[in-house]
Amino acid sequence: MTPKHGDHVAPPAVEDQWHIRFADAAAVKGWEELCRQAPGNTNRAWHIMRDRPSPETQDPRHHRLRPPLHSGTFQGVRLDRWQLEVTGGGRVWYLLDRDRHTVWIDYAGTGHPRETA
Repeated sequence: MTPKHGDHVAPPAVEDQWHIRFADAAAVKGWEELCRQAPGNTNRAWHIMRDRPSPETQDPRHHRLRPPLHSGTFQGVRLDRWQLEVTGGGRVWYLLDRDRHTVWIDYAGTGHPRETA
């Protein structure tokens, strides 16, 4: 997505940090809603994705989704999908693109997604 006038400016990834990008416009809208409703928790989720998007030790708030949602296709490439619980119902799902060292947010929302895993 090309930034437009008035868009937020994301800091550049440095050293071992991951780039964070939106996979689609719906993820942008959901992310903005999460930022409005839970700014502190959303900020923590952003830092987790930036610094350690695939932790060795998973926990109920940050884990890889189970099949069939455990992976997704982005730009023709099959990638692992992870989930961060931002609030009781709010979630961020993202695809981990290790080749590009990029996290692609493919779902963000204040309500629990309809699909579950």
